[in-house]
Amino acid sequence: MTGYPEVGCGAAIFDSSGRLLLIQRLTEPEAGAWGLPGGKIDFGEPARVTARREIAEELGIDIEVTGLACIAEILDQGDGRHWVSPIFFARVVSGTPRLMEPEKHGGFGWYALDALPSRLTIPTQALIASLETASAASPTS
Repeated sequence: MTGYPEVGCGAAIFDSSGRLLLIQRLTEPEAGAWGLPGGKIDFGEPARVTARREIAEELGIDIEVTGLACIAEILDQGDGRHWVSPIFFARVVSGTPRLMEPEKHGGFGWYALDALPSRLTIPTQALIASLETASAASPTS
């Protein structure tokens, strides 16, 4: 255990059909689970810049961050670590997703919110919960 929280970030990228882009993790924490693309924030790097960099590295696409979706926390998933992660809303600006790091990711795909993979990462679960909370609080629901 490091003794300090670590900071990562992710992005909720939706296509024009409302499907969410997910990537399957092959490494711990949460190996095998499907989650939002993103990664560890480097010292001195703004989180929004990290999201763009990490997603370009993972999927070969350029994104635009459009807002903050939620904050996720991962508390000791068997690795003794504590992660805090802002999750951003984003859109693809250019490129088509492709697997850039096959040693780290098992695949990717676009998923309807009512047809998500059964095993989701904690940050992805936090995003889905925040979307459900926002929908329930909407005056039109």
